[in-house]
Amino acid sequence: MHKIVKIVVPLVLLALTAGCGVKIKYSFTGASIPVEAKTISVATFQNRASLVVPGLTQTLTDALIDMCRAQTNLDMVSSGGDLSFEGEITDYKTQPLTVSGNEQAAMNRFSISVRIRYVNSFNDENSYDQTFTRYQDYSSSLDLSAVEAGLTEEIVKMLIEDIFNKAFVNW
Repeated sequence: MHKIVKIVVPLVLLALTAGCGVKIKYSFTGASIPVEAKTISVATFQNRASLVVPGLTQTLTDALIDMCRAQTNLDMVSSGGDLSFEGEITDYKTQPLTVSGNEQAAMNRFSISVRIRYVNSFNDENSYDQTFTRYQDYSSSLDLSAVEAGLTEEIVKMLIEDIFNKAFVNW
């Protein structure tokens, strides 16, 4: 009898408290999405960085769309989604990180920054306007043009994870 009480009481308490508050649906990926949300939109990123790299706006936009499609069951719409993203590339640069004894850079840091405005039309507290920056370091003995594509790909992956997690995993 004591074992039954240990099992039943917590289940009853869980059932009673489960109906309170904002209803959230969870995906198997850990994303929490308002139950009412049916659509999501991602506007094409703008490039406002001093160095404009062709194709980067589309790469970032497509990566975020792909992540939303893969990690949520929301319908993608071109604009006005229940949940929406818009953003801009604000910085794209490389700079010396460490200096060796002969006053030359031993390592360089390549970084990309994006400003994201996320709107959750059901819970404004989960909306945000934030700049995300990610970087990769590389040896100064390498020419940026030789490593730029690979570094950009890694940075874009990290940025998209940060943007998605901020919106849906509430970190």
